[in-house]
Amino acid sequence: MDGFQEHLKHSIQLRLAWGLSVTITAVALIAGSVSFYTAFREANELQDDILRQVANLVQRQPGVLPQPSRKTDSDVASATTDAHLLVQVLPPRDQPGTGLAETRDAGYLADLEDGLQTRQMAEERYRVLVVPLPDGRRVAVAQDVQVRDDIALASAMSSVLPLLILVPVLVLLVVAMVRAHFRPVTRLAADIDARSEQDVHPLPAVGLPTEVRPFVTAINRLLERVGEAMASQRRFVADAAHELRSPLTALSLQAERLDAADMPDETRQRVRQVRAGIERGRNLLEQLLSLARAQAPECQNAEPVSVRNIYRQVLEALWTLATNRRVDVGMIDGPDALVHAPEVEVFTLVRNLVDNAIRYAPEGGRVDLMVRPDGRHAVLEIEDNGPGIPIDERERVLDPFYRMLGTDQPGSGLGLSIVRTIAQRLGGQLELLDASRSSHGLMVRLTLPRVVETQTGRASSDRAA
Repeated sequence: MDGFQEHLKHSIQLRLAWGLSVTITAVALIAGSVSFYTAFREANELQDDILRQVANLVQRQPGVLPQPSRKTDSDVASATTDAHLLVQVLPPRDQPGTGLAETRDAGYLADLEDGLQTRQMAEERYRVLVVPLPDGRRVAVAQDVQVRDDIALASAMSSVLPLLILVPVLVLLVVAMVRAHFRPVTRLAADIDARSEQDVHPLPAVGLPTEVRPFVTAINRLLERVGEAMASQRRFVADAAHELRSPLTALSLQAERLDAADMPDETRQRVRQVRAGIERGRNLLEQLLSLARAQAPECQNAEPVSVRNIYRQVLEALWTLATNRRVDVGMIDGPDALVHAPEVEVFTLVRNLVDNAIRYAPEGGRVDLMVRPDGRHAVLEIEDNGPGIPIDERERVLDPFYRMLGTDQPGSGLGLSIVRTIAQRLGGQLELLDASRSSHGLMVRLTLPRVVETQTGRASSDRAA
């Protein structure tokens, strides 16, 4: 109950549905009560009219009445049991004790005044109408109050029953209508939730309620400002990297010339440390430039790209690194797959993943490159037998500049962040899994839209260029 109250407190949709349902139910109860009371009263009045009509008939045709005679109580009862009405002839007030006046029922009715009244007789209550006859006698037309109430209750219930059936239907219709009217807002929330952090294009306002459009307009303005800030940040990173690359290149050349000159061994060792530091700085700048390009909203023209061809290019580019670390790098036999993406971006994806795998594989280890088609997607897998990444760290290593503690390999912590950014922009997905070919290690699975052949032989893709 506390959870419902908390949800009711913060949910406009639930408050609206709940308020309308309670209002409809309250109005229905009031209307039903009034209708029930009115129908019950009218039914009783109708029964009184029936008594009047019977009495009027007797007054006009007194010959229909039997002549007074002495009958037992049982005779009178049997004569009136099958009817809802009891018609009894009473003697004139000044001549009591004759005819039916000596019966038990007459004893109850003889002292009644003329007119309509309710009278207790034995264990039952009767509604009685007493009227005079032309010959001085009186006639009493009575009806059991319980019978009257049963008839009135049945009439009242028949008038209220449609309302009782209609109220739940109205409540369900109200809930359905409220949910239907809020469905565009729900779709808008799902659209926003499904976006990546780099997606800042405006939200669509078509089909939204008028009350929600000012919020959408405000959010779109905020997204525009955020997009401008992100673009400014990317330009700053790219410009800074470009500006720093030239002096670092010059420093690297000077350090290389200095290393070739005659100098003491201790000085040469320090020069080599300087060169290594400059090289790390150059690698960091290249990674920053790659990240800035990956985060840029502009995308190059997509085209069918062979994954196995990209694998071969990456292996050629990283062959020296793999040889120096004595890591066995190769492709697993299998079918090729064409992905629908810019070739340079697919190369960047694979190069970063293979470079990481080679650096973290142990000396004498191995790195396997695999690709397989899977429906309308191509699945790229790069697996190594290195130390792997703990499950609780696999989400954090995708953040820029984050590196696990205890890592002694040189790097900037940008490689996996670049891969995830490019993959998301291409409509793909990046997963970090346990290695499947060894007891330890890491398998990086990259899913990208694949080019498939249509029935006409033309290539098509699951993602538009």
